[in-house]
Amino acid sequence: MKILITGAAGFIGSHLAERFASLNQIVIGIDNLLNNYHVTLKEKNIEQLQKNDIPVINTDLSITNLSEFVKDVDFVFHLAAQPGIDSLVPFEQYEQNNTIATKNLLDAVKQNNIFKGFINISTSSVYGTNATKNELSEPKPISYYGVTKLASEQLVMSESRNGNLRACSLRLYSVYGPRERPEKLYHKLIKSILFDEEFPIFEGSKLHVRSYTYINDIIDGIVSAYNNFEKCNGEIFNIGTEHSITTEEGNWIIEQIMGKKANLTVKPKR
Repeated sequence: MKILITGAAGFIGSHLAERFASLNQIVIGIDNLLNNYHVTLKEKNIEQLQKNDIPVINTDLSITNLSEFVKDVDFVFHLAAQPGIDSLVPFEQYEQNNTIATKNLLDAVKQNNIFKGFINISTSSVYGTNATKNELSEPKPISYYGVTKLASEQLVMSESRNGNLRACSLRLYSVYGPRERPEKLYHKLIKSILFDEEFPIFEGSKLHVRSYTYINDIIDGIVSAYNNFEKCNGEIFNIGTEHSITTEEGNWIIEQIMGKKANLTVKPKR
């Protein structure tokens, strides 16, 4: 199989590319090196992928004619996105990098006569503030990220419902592990301990409950959808863990691992 992975220079995308390469699949990556965090980190991921003979094409899905890139591809894993919830990022940027980019990619793969399947990587953010229900519950996103990711997912699934391609969508919950984005909680906490910096937490947030899934387990779930694609075609799945912890418990675990207390400073409630 020849597999195309969008967002291959990112946290999850780079791990997924390595996994499929280890399974003797032909893997090609695409990434526009979006500067939502320091591009140097993504370039390091690309260097690692290239050591495993995985090329990564630097191009923008939202404006590029992708026909040449997908003409002989069997499967697409679509991870590329404008991630996170950031009030400083305008809606138009989320729309361009999430919804329009997905539409452009779909238009290209529909021209591929040998194409076998499209696996869209979505997010629990489509559920909104209460992401604890099953896939049949009504999505109620409350952020530009959640809104545009839901729109992107529905673009993919509408093509599937219309019989234009075979596809499924996977809604991932919080993922942690090596190469995690630097704005994520535990990345910032570990950095603050290493460099003896204050770590701000909001009043009441110690008791916030969240589930975190290790990157290798998330990759196992994505690969399982690929291996069982006949059953997954046309469906939407949540991928995460049933185990949840509070922020305080998570902080304690990090402190035990590092053998040093974090310098927590409490900020007013958000």
